[in-house]
Amino acid sequence: VQLVESGGGLVQPGGSLRLSCAASGFVLDDYSIAWFRQAPGKERKAISCISSSDSRTYYADSVKGRFTISSDNAKNTVYLQMNSLKPEDTAVYYCAADYHNCYNGEYYYTSVGDFGSWGQGTQVTVSS
Repeated sequence: VQLVESGGGLVQPGGSLRLSCAASGFVLDDYSIAWFRQAPGKERKAISCISSSDSRTYYADSVKGRFTISSDNAKNTVYLQMNSLKPEDTAVYYCAADYHNCYNGEYYYTSVGDFGSWGQGTQVTVSS
């Protein structure tokens, strides 16, 4: 299993970026892909998740209404469209995968330990 993020960069407040997570070694249909982010000095937190088998998505309150997660299973790639970016969105963004859906019937998987495969991360900086 390999995950490679891309699309990070420097953007002004209010701007947009689209992150990509290219997966190899497994089929997206059977896995959930989550986006986490980690700001300097803070813990890594889940912000979004998508699972194709049950068509569920998850968004943290901090990004709901501004970020959109999607998947292109033909390309084995998951995207995170980020709009109306704020300085507090500045962080390293990671995608992660595991062999389960985002939702287990009781709660969404949002802990770092819930995902066994990780990308290397991509830096997003929101600043004027």
